[in-house]
Amino acid sequence: MSGIIGKKIAMTSLYDENGKNIPCTIIQAGPCVVTQVRTQDKDGYTAVQLGFDDKKEKNVGKAMTGHFKKAGTTPKYKLVEFQGEFVNDLSLGQEINVDLFKEGEYVDVTGTSKGKGFQGVVKRHGFGGVGQATHGQHNRLRAPGSIGAGSDPSRVFKGMRMAGQMGNKKVTIQNLQVIKVDEDKNLLIVKGAVPGPKNSYVIIRKWN
Repeated sequence: MSGIIGKKIAMTSLYDENGKNIPCTIIQAGPCVVTQVRTQDKDGYTAVQLGFDDKKEKNVGKAMTGHFKKAGTTPKYKLVEFQGEFVNDLSLGQEINVDLFKEGEYVDVTGTSKGKGFQGVVKRHGFGGVGQATHGQHNRLRAPGSIGAGSDPSRVFKGMRMAGQMGNKKVTIQNLQVIKVDEDKNLLIVKGAVPGPKNSYVIIRKWN
């Protein structure tokens, strides 16, 4: 199996053998249940769908209720597909736990970043502002400046860095080292920060 679904619990810090303080993120990785197995003959590609985090049955539609009953599991909040040739080793209802990972290896963590709302170019893109604060400067300290020529090309090019919605996007942090694996509590402690607020869902994949 190449990955697992988890939930960001909190951040903490640990000390290594040299006494250096290491910032870490605690992730509840699993247990996940195999809710569907896709094959090349039936679906045109091979993949495994995992479900994570129990959900009340009264909040699930009839179609999804039947989907989960077929897998022999309770309804889940988060469903994610993992593609690969490992589908032959898994079956419906099988449980995937944090023991998938080992201490010292590296993983990629994908999550949804915190939404910051509508922001200007200084906060969103790190612009320095235009001009100085003296010599008649008029309330333009955090302005973006020129966004293009007037007569030619008489338009704003695509990709121009301007003010707009910041955050709330899918972000992947690569090469995070696994510091500790707690199989009893299904906890995974990785070095560094991962995207998203506390209790947000993340996808942890083995780094290739």
